[in-house]
This record gives sequence, structure tokens and C-alpha cells, in this order.
Amino acid sequence: MSDLVAAVVSVLATSVARWSALARIEPELLVRAPAPGEWSVVQCLSHVVDTEPLFQGRVRAILDGREFPGFDPDRESSEIDRPAAKLAEQLGQMRPDSLGELGRLTDADLDRTARHRELGMVTMRELLNEWAAHDTMHVVQAERALMQAFVPGSGPWRPYFADHDVEAPKPAG
Repeated sequence: MSDLVAAVVSVLATSVARWSALARIEPELLVRAPAPGEWSVVQCLSHVVDTEPLFQGRVRAILDGREFPGFDPDRESSEIDRPAAKLAEQLGQMRPDSLGELGRLTDADLDRTARHRELGMVTMRELLNEWAAHDTMHVVQAERALMQAFVPGSGPWRPYFADHDVEAPKPAG
């Protein structure tokens, strides 16, 4: 297993526990959108669940040298009709298959390529970096959404959250 694969596996292996922990938070906080047009914790988790088989399929497509489509979350996402705990459980059932598939990759596989219909030629190395970044980004996005319930009430500490405060005025630039 390459250092990149090991690093990606180590990141992806933590996600289920992180989402499961977030799913235990008060449900009202999990469905609260941080701002109009932004995703709630449950929407972030639902997207990660939606894309898990997509990433598995992309790994297989690159191994086979097959073209694969993009993904438009605005058109292709499933309806959020399950509580966060059920979504985290679903991810927990899917993720071991992903980790197993990644664990079979070799150093030579990292240079394999396939055509992404929107982005052109991509390598397995690029896909793995994207997968780890995507997974982490949505945990960060969910935690940022969760913060918004508390940031406005933090009084004199509120300026410390300026980089994450969706209601804070942004400097003109």
C-alpha cells in the first residue's frame, strides 16, 4: 500500500465515527441550515452517503480505464428522509467496502487514468486526494453549520468566530 493510499484510508476510516458522533446531537441542530442556500449537518451527511458508491465506482472505472460521469448534487441527491443516526449507520455499512477496495490498490494503480466527462483525464492519485478532501470538507461544513446556532449568542467572543460566522459583516474588498 502506498503512502497516499494509507493516508487516504486513515482519513476515510475516521469519518463514520465522526458522523456517528455528530448524529447524536439534538435533531433540531442537525437540520438547521446555517444560512439560506447552505447545507445543514443532515444534508452534508446525506451527500456523503450519496457519494460513497460514486467514489467506489470511480475507483473501479479508473482501474478499468473507463470513462465516468460527473455528479451534480443539486440534481442527483437523494431526498433526506432519514434521521442522521440512520444516515451515519448507512455510511458505516458502506465504508468498509470502500476501505477494502482502496487497500487493494498498488503504487502502479495510482498512475492509472480514465476520462471524467466534465474534467477530462484524471488519475487515481487525483481521485484519492479528492475523496479524502471531499470527505473531510463535508465534516468541516457540517460542523460549521452546527456552530451557527451558537455563534450569535457568544457575546464578546463572537469576533473570534468571524471566519466562520455566516451572519458577520464581511469587510469590503
